[in-house]
Amino acid sequence: MPGENLTRDEARERAGLLSVDGYEVALDLRSATEPGGHASRTFRSVTTVRFRCSRPGAASFADLVAPAVASVTLNGRALDPAAVFDGSRVTLEDLAAENVLTVDARCAYSRTGEGMHRFTDPEDGATYLYTQYEPADARRVFTNFEQPDLKAPYSFAVTAPGGWTVLGNGEREGEPEPAEGGGATWRFVTTRPISTYITAIAAGPYHMVHDTYRRTLEDGTELVIPLGALCRKGLARHFDADDIFTVTKQGLDFFHDHFGFPYPFGKYDQAFVPEYNIGAMENPGLVTFREEYVFRGKVTEASYQGRANVILHEMAHMWFGDLVTMEWWDDLWLKESFADFMGALSLVEATRFEGGWITFANRRKAWAYRADQLPSTHPITADIRDLQDAKLNFDGITYAKGASVLKQLVAYAGRDAFMEGARRYFRRHAYGNTRLGDLLSVLEETSGRDMTEWSRAWLQTAGVNSLTPQAVYDSNGRITELAVLQEAAASHPRLRPHRVAVGLYRREGTELVRYARAEADVDGPRTVVTALAGAERPELILVNDDDLTYCKTRFDEGSLDTLRKHLGDLTDPLARALCWSALWNLTRDGLMPARDFLAMVLSFAGRESDIGVLQMLHAWARSALVHYAAPDWRERGGRALAEGALSELRMAPPGSGHQLAWARFFAQCAGSAADLQLLRGLLAGTAKIDGLDVDQELRWTFLEPLAAHGVADTAEIAAELSRDDTASGKRHQVRCLAARPSREVKDRAWADVVDSDRLSNALVEATIAGFDQPDQRELLAPYTGRYFESIERVWQERSIEIGMAVVRGLFPALQGDRATLDAAQGWLDGHPDAAPALRRLVLEAHDDLARALRGQECDAAAAG
Repeated sequence: MPGENLTRDEARERAGLLSVDGYEVALDLRSATEPGGHASRTFRSVTTVRFRCSRPGAASFADLVAPAVASVTLNGRALDPAAVFDGSRVTLEDLAAENVLTVDARCAYSRTGEGMHRFTDPEDGATYLYTQYEPADARRVFTNFEQPDLKAPYSFAVTAPGGWTVLGNGEREGEPEPAEGGGATWRFVTTRPISTYITAIAAGPYHMVHDTYRRTLEDGTELVIPLGALCRKGLARHFDADDIFTVTKQGLDFFHDHFGFPYPFGKYDQAFVPEYNIGAMENPGLVTFREEYVFRGKVTEASYQGRANVILHEMAHMWFGDLVTMEWWDDLWLKESFADFMGALSLVEATRFEGGWITFANRRKAWAYRADQLPSTHPITADIRDLQDAKLNFDGITYAKGASVLKQLVAYAGRDAFMEGARRYFRRHAYGNTRLGDLLSVLEETSGRDMTEWSRAWLQTAGVNSLTPQAVYDSNGRITELAVLQEAAASHPRLRPHRVAVGLYRREGTELVRYARAEADVDGPRTVVTALAGAERPELILVNDDDLTYCKTRFDEGSLDTLRKHLGDLTDPLARALCWSALWNLTRDGLMPARDFLAMVLSFAGRESDIGVLQMLHAWARSALVHYAAPDWRERGGRALAEGALSELRMAPPGSGHQLAWARFFAQCAGSAADLQLLRGLLAGTAKIDGLDVDQELRWTFLEPLAAHGVADTAEIAAELSRDDTASGKRHQVRCLAARPSREVKDRAWADVVDSDRLSNALVEATIAGFDQPDQRELLAPYTGRYFESIERVWQERSIEIGMAVVRGLFPALQGDRATLDAAQGWLDGHPDAAPALRRLVLEAHDDLARALRGQECDAAAAG
């Protein structure tokens, strides 16, 4: 991994020297399914790139990560591959003003989700290929200049086995041509100028569904976009393409209404692919998604909303990111923050998911709050020194904090000015690259506001502020003064300007309702909200009501007391979500005992109407118990949580999403003999809960805790796999096998992940998930030392995706003790020269553990 890095300085030097006119790439993928099932590990890749050099005679390099290079030709001169290729770069010397480079290489198929990933379906033996490049893995498939600001048009020709479908960024050019030696060659129309990381190929016997989007543009021309949706044949019976197309068309309508720039990339295919490392990728004309968005069983409405949000997020990238691209990864936010914000906005305004801002406030911003309090926090406009830095900055700050700040910007500058700024930005920089200043300049033009100070406060400094209400009342119980206090962490002391709404709530009958609201511009340590003077005394003061800004909301004591007793009485679902988020932040900050948070979940979660909020509460409750509760209280708290989950499961409306959510949560909490007996009965059909359909996905959910508690053996797990002998079933089987409570099982799982590269990325992920069981702390304790002994070797020998999965997933957070914290600090102290990205991952895990220990101390103190 280390030798494949690229620094910002190198990229800037190369961009100042070179400009790229175009690529012609020919890939021969027939080796993916060679006769007799002996598929090759490599495929042929022939690239011709035409480029110019501003200083003839200078030297530079092209990027290629490949096992072998057959030939390199530069301007008609044959170069010695052994002399110019070092495994990741092709040295180019004595460049002319205009250059032609041709490289004939053997590139490797991937099992890690990077480059050209190959997957063979265990259900039918069919092989599928797809590419995933961001930030810099196109060089694993073809020779290129791998940086976002060297955009160029691409022409792809792909030779594939007969019976396959091949897709690229552009539409197919004519019919596939029979190839010598079998198979067919597919050619695609030349793309618009795009960056290397968003070129894409998908190939295999995919199941594909077609549709068409039509729209009359403002100038009267008819826009026709061919739509495609595809998945593996084995998932075809579950593929709800109609719903996917509905959301797609709604999104295209919304973005055309607001962006004033027609979709520029021809067709719009969406491929749902196996063993995908991320949620989705915005390749123009061929967006890729993890196939888990094809639902094999019953899911809650939150899952459909989540899929729709991802579809719209990736679609927003067609403009923010693909049409106009950041110059370097420092300004990754220019695409990700905008896509996150526009995805949420379009979800709420263009689809049936009108509660999208609730999920954003409750789930998406929680991701940002965590990331922004880590020692690795960074400004939204980050300092990205190299590709490893870039890989780790696809985080909650770049996405969710950035989107939150843009939501604040819309309130600050006005929506019309914001959208007009976007339209000018697209027109001015179409098919080009930009920096922060390019965006700020158009926003200043359209809003008439100086964006410099706003940018410094929100984009160029790190950290999250806390806002707390402070009220003074007269003898009649009316507010004489209500102020908002702003605080910042000592490590990031910047106070920021916030446009906030402050809501006042009181009980009316059995409901807790808002009776007054005022907006204010909070700036500095104390801001008086004059509009609320004279209002009747509230029972709850909610700062940042309606979620206008990015902050941690705090409560005064009276409000906190009201929430402990009446949170479930809040009628507004967004207000409830904001309160839950604030309470979770208090728990994580060691200001609310975990047992108090869990008591509130047990009291009020059953009344939560928003299914997304409910599922988030389940996740937070589990984390509170496992990480933040005092160790000597965990067992009692766990029993209470399991009993409460089972009670809510039995009371939930039969067949509802809430019932399904409580069933999954009960399985996570189950630990007593009675709990496990019920799970076994539900699997066997001897126990019934009215309306609960125990489909195949739920069967695996119930089987894992049985395996983890040692009451389901390998034979039972194998029998379940025989019912579900699919790729998904295999992942579940691997997870269940690794969950079993024995040293032999854990040693085998450890070896499979740490000491071997035989598992694909998806099976590495499944093994780690099974290995790490909260009720097996004592069994897992010996692996703490092994972890710190192994991680540097893993980082050096494995790909960055696998390295990240291992370092994050196997960190011994479950030990939750001072000894583990000291071990992590000892590793950091003893490895000052380890790769910065690796040190960052360990530093983050160390900080999470230190936070958990502070939470445990707070919880223990509550016991008296």
